[in-house]
Amino acid sequence: MTKRPGRGAAGPPPGRKRGSDGRGPRGAAGRDDKNGPGAARASGRQTGGTPRPPAGGRADGAGRPGKKGSAARRPARSGMVPAPRKEASRKEASRKEAPRKEASRKETRPKGAAGAPVRQPARKGAARTAPGKKDTARTARDGRSPRAGAGGAAPRGPRPGGSGGRRSPGQGPRPRMPFHRRDPLKRLNVGLLVVAFVLSLFAGRLVQLQTIESGKYTEQAMKQRVRDITLPAVRGDITDAHGNPLAMTVEARAIFADPSLIKPEKRQPIVNALAPTLGLNPATLMKQISKTGTRFVYLAHGVRPDQARLVSSWNFLGIGTLPEYRREYPNDSLAASVIGFVNDSGKGAAGLESSLNGLLAGKAGWQRVEISPEGQHIPMGEDQKRPSVPGRGVRLTLQRDLQFEAQEAIEKQVRATRADGGSVIVMDPRTGRMLAMASAPGFDPNRYARSSRSRWGSPLVQDAYEPGSTGKVVTAAAVMEHGGVTPRTPYTVPDRIKKYDVTFRDSHRHAPERLTFAGVLAKSSNVGTIMASESITSQRLYQTLRDFGFGQKTGLPLPGETPGLLEPPAEWSGTDRYPIAFGQTVSVNAVQMASVYATIANGGVRVAPNLIAGTVGEHDRFTPAPAPERRQVISARTARQISDMLEGVTTKEGTAPKAQIKGYRVAGKTGTAEIVNPRCGCYDGGGYTASFAGFAPADDPRLVVQVVLQDPKRGSHYGGDAAAPVFKDVMSFALQSEKIPPTGSRPPIIEIHARD
Repeated sequence: MTKRPGRGAAGPPPGRKRGSDGRGPRGAAGRDDKNGPGAARASGRQTGGTPRPPAGGRADGAGRPGKKGSAARRPARSGMVPAPRKEASRKEASRKEAPRKEASRKETRPKGAAGAPVRQPARKGAARTAPGKKDTARTARDGRSPRAGAGGAAPRGPRPGGSGGRRSPGQGPRPRMPFHRRDPLKRLNVGLLVVAFVLSLFAGRLVQLQTIESGKYTEQAMKQRVRDITLPAVRGDITDAHGNPLAMTVEARAIFADPSLIKPEKRQPIVNALAPTLGLNPATLMKQISKTGTRFVYLAHGVRPDQARLVSSWNFLGIGTLPEYRREYPNDSLAASVIGFVNDSGKGAAGLESSLNGLLAGKAGWQRVEISPEGQHIPMGEDQKRPSVPGRGVRLTLQRDLQFEAQEAIEKQVRATRADGGSVIVMDPRTGRMLAMASAPGFDPNRYARSSRSRWGSPLVQDAYEPGSTGKVVTAAAVMEHGGVTPRTPYTVPDRIKKYDVTFRDSHRHAPERLTFAGVLAKSSNVGTIMASESITSQRLYQTLRDFGFGQKTGLPLPGETPGLLEPPAEWSGTDRYPIAFGQTVSVNAVQMASVYATIANGGVRVAPNLIAGTVGEHDRFTPAPAPERRQVISARTARQISDMLEGVTTKEGTAPKAQIKGYRVAGKTGTAEIVNPRCGCYDGGGYTASFAGFAPADDPRLVVQVVLQDPKRGSHYGGDAAAPVFKDVMSFALQSEKIPPTGSRPPIIEIHARD
């Protein structure tokens, strides 16, 4: 068969024959022709134009993409005769394509300009080689584009980002990555390793919490749950000499709050309910229940059980009650200046409650419990407890009935005379026991907050005053014991006397009188006392005053006691000894002055004043207090002589006839001392202290009564008028309550006026 001549530039590409369908067959002749496309493919050199990758993913050997059966028109190389190619069937092409696909997986990856292999990532949508066509792509060794096939046309690869994309020169078609199913055993092992790693993290954290940091978290947890509750001790009672309660402990409740449980919107209703019921300040209560960083705060102490039950019935979350005790004073203001009171915190704040607080209060215990977030006690939680030790009771020497009479008498006289204050002391001279200690104005220890702070003290030992004429008995004891003076020693007594540049006067003007020393004492003459005191030295006078207890505390367990004022003779001025002789320029408290008269009544033996009879412990076991100190101050003879002289004071010729008690012999002495005016440091305008001290029966003294009124402003300010009537009332009641009968003896005849 005659071959058809080539068409040149317009004809078919060299090496291909047009068949009946317009395509050149691809046969063995085409592959074996050394001058045809097979030769170019074998040598790796490109014979036509630059190959173009297929646009659709199928290459059929044509030069243009997207058109089946269209032949690429390329100029034939000179000297080369195109060989005819036979159309292979699709089955045959498929069989021949298989080994080439296998080879393409192993073909060398394209290299870049520097010769390094370029890794081509797989792309989605990459076109595959059409079935029945041979993939003859090769990596150009000289860096050129790979050959496309017999006609020199290269298959078109996918565009970047989508199918049909144009690949850059120098890169071949993307090799297909085969899918390999992984080994399930390996996947299982990897999964187990991951689970084991996660579990190891949990285990490590668990070890950290329960071992390394367990102490810290345990401590924090305990702080949140554990609460220490104070177990108050039962405070000991204070009773009188016969066991009648003057201060007692009763059951009560404490109101507390857990601020962490109280919601902000619930605070105001709680304040509105609790403040008026418990008598609390609303602003303070609001501040307490709004505290942060705490789960426990006391709101009130000593609440009565009925009030506590009312508070509990409201069921406020975060508000609770605790059992405790409340101090109660069943006799209201009776002996309040001696007993004192216990404040809201449970501590003694005045009187014996303060000075004996350690003995009365006992020792508080504690209980450590676990509390749930709702404020409930966890039964099986931590529960440690140290029981409290109850306080010891104190039995006083006071007698309730006598105390009541003394207090009523002094309160009545203070109101009647409009005095600033007053006090009454009843004392047993033989034992030094205080049987009554009353003062006015007083206060109610059950409601101490309603009274002035100035009334909370014990004026019986805290207030110092100048004794005035009641102090003349000490001068009398000194001159009679050491100066040779007797009750009948005569003196010519004017109404005034001048010593150095100071003039001293009696309380009233009178003509010179011829008096015995007993008369000087009976008429309470300042001038006569000065004249008698010149028989002793200043040092002797000072020492006698000290022996009677001046300038030193009495030893009673009352807070704030003053020792009075008594300077040593070296510090006296040239005239100090004269006013000291008649009870001025020195100061004492009421108990000290009562002790002076108790010493004279007890035959010159001073027994230290005492107020505590003993203590009461468990099972009401009574332990008596140590015996008080006893000391002989003056001789019994001198004491007897002074006692007889003091009986003359209560006669009609004396200064205190209002102190007489029918059927009893009474001895005593009045006192009217000037009070120093603090504005000028002088006695002008300072007022007076009216006092009376005495004992009965005079021939067998059993009781001593001391009465003091500070600055009476209504009526007479003299001791015989203002204080003596109170002495009479209290002494009369005391003699009856103690069942002390009259002695029936006749009083001695006291010579007041001296005989020439």
